[in-house]
Amino acid sequence: MPGGDGLLNHDLLPNEKGPQDACGVFGVWAPGEEVAKLSYFGLYALQHRGQESAGIATSDGSKILIYKDMGLVSQVFNEASLSTLLGHIAVGHTRYSTTGSSSWQNAQPTLGRTSSGTVALGHNGNLTNTAELLELVRERYPKVDGELARGNTTDTAVITALLTGDLDHTLEATALEVLPRLRGAYCLVFMDETTLYAARDPQGVRPLVLGRLERGWVVASETAALDIVGASFVREVEPGELITIDENGLRTQRFAKADPKGCVFEYVYLARPDTTIAGRGVHEARVEMGRKLAAEYPVEADLVIPTPESGTPAAIGYAQASGIPFGQGLVKNSYVGRTFIAPSQTIRQRGIRLKLNPLKNVIKGKRLIVVDDSIVRGNTQRALVSMLREAGAAEVHVRISSPPITWPCFYGIDFASRAELIATGLEVDEVRQSIGADSLGYLSEDGMIEATEQPRERLCTACFTGVYPIALPESQHLGKNLLERPAASNGCDPGPDSDLEAVLAPAARQEEALARLGQVPFGDPGRPE
Repeated sequence: MPGGDGLLNHDLLPNEKGPQDACGVFGVWAPGEEVAKLSYFGLYALQHRGQESAGIATSDGSKILIYKDMGLVSQVFNEASLSTLLGHIAVGHTRYSTTGSSSWQNAQPTLGRTSSGTVALGHNGNLTNTAELLELVRERYPKVDGELARGNTTDTAVITALLTGDLDHTLEATALEVLPRLRGAYCLVFMDETTLYAARDPQGVRPLVLGRLERGWVVASETAALDIVGASFVREVEPGELITIDENGLRTQRFAKADPKGCVFEYVYLARPDTTIAGRGVHEARVEMGRKLAAEYPVEADLVIPTPESGTPAAIGYAQASGIPFGQGLVKNSYVGRTFIAPSQTIRQRGIRLKLNPLKNVIKGKRLIVVDDSIVRGNTQRALVSMLREAGAAEVHVRISSPPITWPCFYGIDFASRAELIATGLEVDEVRQSIGADSLGYLSEDGMIEATEQPRERLCTACFTGVYPIALPESQHLGKNLLERPAASNGCDPGPDSDLEAVLAPAARQEEALARLGQVPFGDPGRPE
């Protein structure tokens, strides 16, 4: 009998998910260390960036070994599997499908041949010129082999194929020729039998950091992964930089001029709160977003509660600035995953309670301010407001610590399509009616950016503004399933409400669709979900 794979159960509500963050990457070069175990714990710290599959490749200087499978890091690896991964170099990856479906063939790290050996590669981000690069692969290497021949349909497989190179060039030289051709967001950690490499796109859309071990070096998607393996933070990998680490030490080269456009949504939702990006602590940024939200949208209430866990820092900030007490009004079950047991209709109708349950004695009779990081389709918030009213809340005021999301992301976050985003085409008060709240307030774009302490021109805010800092190709060359036509969808990483959207009853989606068509009143707050 199959066991649960730890994936959030989107099957409870087919085709329904919120923004997802793409992937987490980890690399280590450390002779004398158990690099497979370091990678395991590094990936464990990055689990929030992808829960579909995980893998680790290691090298002892002469051969590369790899182990990967579907599921959470803790489910893919055990002592026995880690003990087989010998060596002093490792590359690890935890995946949410950005380009290509969620399947074993698409798990990373990918493997490919080079002119002098093998390359193993992990990728966080999403390329925008995959179709163009695939044509280049076919032109240079007419006999397709490797990952692409084995059914891998990701942009990562295309990069891996391009790194094949020739006898006249080392992997490092080939990378310096290939990297400038890539468009979009990418943080790459890759290795051959003797060397570890790390590269970041010229815009630096996704985070990538460098750390120091007593006997080696570490690169990772977030500083939190450095902390868990005992590495000290050195610096961020610069946009447009290729880092090479081998027995001769660390060296760095530029393959493109830096034009920083870091993703602002990393501060809002994606990154761990204990991570630091561009010198700004993510937790501190989120608390400040809550403070600014309280200043922009005050309301008389008795209690400020978060939608756990991502809404907690902003709720703390809101409570601090408003003077209204902070409380825990919702209990989150962090262990709901795929069970291979079909839910009964009764459970479907109470779907959100699989993930969140109200503390009735805390919220009964109270005027509540519910703080969340974002609204995508609105289904989660609609079900949440209904549940709180059912539990006895006198008023429910929703506050969102980011502006309305009105545009999809093509740089590594799997938002809904533009047509599915509730804020597209609806005014704020119409969204309020749709979710059934007494009031609704979104943080302004200025307030969000000020909280990050980053210059506006160094941030990507495309999902809020529609201004894409990296040029996009024609629509037929975009989409998560680009290499699996005719299926197509926008796509990248796990995002807000992805775990909650998955357990909502189908009726919630149906009600939303009818509401959009004007066939039912917006936001019937008394209707149980």
